[in-house]
Amino acid sequence: MKDAFGSPQSLLVLGGTSEIALATVRRFMARRARTVWLASRPGPGLDAAAAGLRDEAAAHGAEVTVRTVPFDALAPETHEEVLEKVFAEGDIDLVLLAFGVLGDQRSDEDDPMAAVRVTRTNYTGAVSSGLVCARALRAQGHGSLVVLSSVAGERARRANFIYGSSKAGLDAFAQGLGDALHGSGVHVLVVRPGFVHSRMTAGRAPAPFATTPGAVAEVIEHGVRRRASTVWVPGVLGPVMGVLRHLPRALFRRLPG
Repeated sequence: MKDAFGSPQSLLVLGGTSEIALATVRRFMARRARTVWLASRPGPGLDAAAAGLRDEAAAHGAEVTVRTVPFDALAPETHEEVLEKVFAEGDIDLVLLAFGVLGDQRSDEDDPMAAVRVTRTNYTGAVSSGLVCARALRAQGHGSLVVLSSVAGERARRANFIYGSSKAGLDAFAQGLGDALHGSGVHVLVVRPGFVHSRMTAGRAPAPFATTPGAVAEVIEHGVRRRASTVWVPGVLGPVMGVLRHLPRALFRRLPG
């Protein structure tokens, strides 16, 4: 259960090697989180992420249990079995759905199966795992589901319409799921970051209003505590996208990639 300050004590991260996710976990660990599940494909990256959290907790004298669980967004047929085992170990106060891939727009346009992989990861995998977690959270009667969407899903640009369309689907799904869970005790927070400096975007020219994993984590923490339904990172992107969303298509098409 959440502590007296409304901060989650148990976390499940889908996409356990995500820099945004790990920055978020660290913030909640500093606020009394004591159980962390990192779900991702097994490998050195997942092991290193878990070890890093354990070392950080030990350095601060905190008793935090960090466990890993094999999870593959592209294997939705396994999601129920894998995730239900986590919830069977005890209540989860917060689920962070943080996995996703950018893909390569130029090459993916000429490789339909590569494009499908982007959409299956970002959308189909999220629908499957999101519904499994939502059902478990509803059954326990409390908890938050935080979904990492993207400003790219607000209006897909020529430069990233495959990725953008997958995030648009994810965003719509998460908003609808939040409405479906209203009154159940379960809170859904949709997070819409802009360009984030991370491994995923390494080598790409930053877009205006670029941000960092730590900044996104801070907004997530505040959004969870406020039980917000949607947050933008940085906040200025909300009104900016409000304008761009209604820009005539002929003008929008001319925006730089």
